[in-house]
Amino acid sequence: MSEVLARWNDLPSKEAAEEVLPCCGSKAWAEKMAAQRPIADEIALLAACDTACESLAESDWLEAFRSHPRIGERSAAPISARSAVWSGEEQRKVEIESDDVKMNMAEGNRTYEERFGRTFIICATGKSAPEILEQMKRRLQNDDLTELYEAAEQQRQIARLRLKKWLAS
Repeated sequence: MSEVLARWNDLPSKEAAEEVLPCCGSKAWAEKMAAQRPIADEIALLAACDTACESLAESDWLEAFRSHPRIGERSAAPISARSAVWSGEEQRKVEIESDDVKMNMAEGNRTYEERFGRTFIICATGKSAPEILEQMKRRLQNDDLTELYEAAEQQRQIARLRLKKWLAS
């Protein structure tokens, strides 16, 4: 068992939930994660993440989405400094793009927010800005429920990546 997990397994529930909260942004998710302890290893941790995600309500997902900055920006009020750092790392390829690409991304963000009333969520790790823009355009065609499910799946992927980073910290 990693030192991070061993220490986390021994924390009081509230503190354990607060520690993993930057990985997802939903308090209900973090509480569900803490309730599944003790967790032995990374495989069990990722399975616990999936289990926690399966039982979240729409309001829990929306809370998680609010913890993210717009894609290509850093202006959201992240729930922690750790979350802000992770967002920056995840969006690294977007930050180096041309002004035209950044302008298209900003316009896409505005259009998405007008259409769905929330920030566009995508697991940006390893994706270029053109790939993200293509996904954004495609997802703008979704109905509200389909898009909620797609954003939730993207959030689940982000949470899994962040849990891996947290374990390595």
